[in-house]
Formats: sequence, structure tokens, C-alpha cells
Amino acid sequence: MQPTQADGRSMPPAAAASTGSGARPGYFLTTPTISASGPRGPRFAFFEDAFRPFYLLAAIFAAVAIPLWVVMWVHGVPSTAIPALFWHGHEMVFGFGVAVIIGFLFTAARNWTGLPLPSGVPLAFLVAMWLTARAGMFAFYGVAVAVIDVLLLLIVAVVLGIKFVRARNLGSIPLLAVLLSLCAANAVFHAAVLGTLTISPIAATEAGLLCVVLVELIIGGRVVPAFTASGAPGVRQFRSAALNWVAIAAAALAILADLLPVGPAPAGAVAVVAGLLLLVQSIGWNPLAALPKPMLWILHVSYAWIPVGLILLGLSRFTDVPRSAAIHALAVGSMGGLIIGMMTRTALSHCGMPVRAGRAEIASFFLIVVSVAARLTAALVPPVYDAGLVVAAGSWAAAFAIYAAAYGRRLVVKQAA
Repeated sequence: MQPTQADGRSMPPAAAASTGSGARPGYFLTTPTISASGPRGPRFAFFEDAFRPFYLLAAIFAAVAIPLWVVMWVHGVPSTAIPALFWHGHEMVFGFGVAVIIGFLFTAARNWTGLPLPSGVPLAFLVAMWLTARAGMFAFYGVAVAVIDVLLLLIVAVVLGIKFVRARNLGSIPLLAVLLSLCAANAVFHAAVLGTLTISPIAATEAGLLCVVLVELIIGGRVVPAFTASGAPGVRQFRSAALNWVAIAAAALAILADLLPVGPAPAGAVAVVAGLLLLVQSIGWNPLAALPKPMLWILHVSYAWIPVGLILLGLSRFTDVPRSAAIHALAVGSMGGLIIGMMTRTALSHCGMPVRAGRAEIASFFLIVVSVAARLTAALVPPVYDAGLVVAAGSWAAAFAIYAAAYGRRLVVKQAA
């Protein structure tokens, strides 16, 4: 049987070879082979693959946490164990975002390395850590909750590091560096909330978000053009490995400049240049060819919010553009959009189903687009702030509620064959 890509199409031989042990990561997720023998019927499979629990729980959490945040923002109730603004930012990055990153990377790394990743009891333990941290952040925050929350991502990074080294998969080392940086940002957040560091927790959360953006750049820079090439045969693209790495390096430099005490003019200029480089990169992938295919256009649209967000971030340094617009372009547009796009694609692929968008997928994709448009309108047009916030929150919650409803059963049980 010829290996397949995450969109269900046949892999070229070179790409197929790249998923074996010791190979460089091809960033392709293969469809599981279905056995022709054995008993048929559904069976519980929730802890067989990391994407199953983490995708479903992340979607449910996203659908609940954002409306809850809006209620807290408008009415001040219910209150959380830490200031509500800190809770909102932290949980979207280190709760929701990290859950999807764990689910994706543990599932993908199994194919990149040819080695087993946590499943069964070890996976259930990691899920329990995530759930405990989410409950603790809301209701009973303290040192123990902070330790559990930080340890989760550290354990994930160590496990992946061991697998990459054993498989001699050195091409994935940059991902480890970003994961450890994300873990460090989380630790700084907790230290700030607990009073052991005199730094803004919001600054730590934004640092974490920018680390997530780097993960998106490293993975998205490979899969978005590759999926487009395979999903739209004959498409003409301009793809340059040199431009790809220069753009990522510029983005990393812009992030460092944003975090360090750099003057507003140079920091802003670097961010704008990085955004323009990424814009040129993404235009070269021929996003117009993706328009007829929802499973492709959601990835292009979401990736495009990264250069837009960086340009807004740069402009916020020396114009009246609010920083909030840049942060939410990156958080809602790129992070939310790429997450919903990849959660649908990889779940369908690994559940042995055709990778194509139905009504549920198309609805969730459009709702994410509405959400980011409304949230940026709220940030840029103060008179409509409250209305924009409500529309953004409602659209976001509906998108992930639809995903949870459409994918819940197939993530929990598997049809044995």
C-alpha cells in the first residue's frame, strides 16, 4: 500500500521515505492502515493517539472559555482564582494552544521518527495534568497548579527530544527550542502571578503567543505549500527554502526585539520587514489556487494573519495602531485559524476518512474568519468595541462547538476492522 499524505493523496516516494526512522521530518501525517481481518464494531480509542483527547478537550475548552471571559469582562462574574484578564490570556495560549500543539506534535512525531509516542496510561496521565491545570487556573490557583502547568510542556519537550535524538531527526531540533521557550514563558507568567518576579503576566503571555507563532511558521511553512501542491494538481508556486528560513529568522528577530528593551523605531521596523517577507513567501504559494477547496483556503487565510499581525505589531510601535489589534490578529486569526484547519485535516486523516470539508468544517472555517474580523474591528474602531467583542466571542465559540459536536464520537471511539 502506497503511503498517503495528510490530505489523503498518495505520497511521492521521496516524501514517503522521509517519514521513516532516522529520516528528516517530512511534516506529513500518514493515514493509518486498516486491517482486513478481526472483529468489527466501535471500540474506545480515546487514549490511543494524542490528537484524540487533546483535540476534543481543546475544542470544548475554546467553546466555553471565550464566552465565559466575555461575561467576566462585561459583568465581572464569575471571578477566577487569578485576575480575569491574566486568566484569559494565559488559558488561550498555555491552555488551548498548548493542548493542540501536544496533540499534533505527538501524533506527527510518530510518523517523523518511526518511534512510539505516549498512549494509554502515560497519555491519560498527561491529559489529567492538563485538566488539573485548567481547573486550578480557574478555581484554586497556587504553587502546585503552577508547577503542574509548567511541567506538562516540559515533559512533552523532553519526550520529543529523546525521540528526535534516537531517530537522528535533527531537523526537528528548532521545534524543541521553541517548545522550551514556550515553557519558559509559562514559568515566567506563573512567577509573575505568584509575586516572585516583577514582570507583567500579560507580557509573559504575549511572549508565549509569539512562541506559538514560531511553531506555526516552522510547520506551516512546510505543510501549507505542500498541501496546496498536492491538493491542487498542476498549481504553479514559487517556493524558496532560502526565503522560508530568512523570513522565519526575521520573524524570530522581530519577536526578540519585541521582548527585549529595544527602541520602538528599530523594533517596529524589524517587525514590519519580517511581515513583508512572510507576505511575499505566502503569496508565492499561490493562495488563489486554494479558493475552491476549503481544507486549503483556511490554511492560507490563517497563515496570512501572521504577516498581517507582525506588520500591525511593528506599526503599533510608532503609530496609533493599538497593540491589541496585532495580538488578536496573531491569536484569533493565525493561531485559531491554523488550529481549526489542522485539527480537521489531521483528525480526518488519522481516523481513516477522506480529507475533505463538509458542512460542519466549512461552517467552522467561516466562523473563525468572522471572529478575527470582528475582533480586529473592535480593537481598531472603539465605538463598536462591545459589539465586536460579542460577535468575535460568539463566532469563535460556535466554530469550536461545531468541531466538538462533529468530531466528538470519531475521536472517542474507533471503528474496528
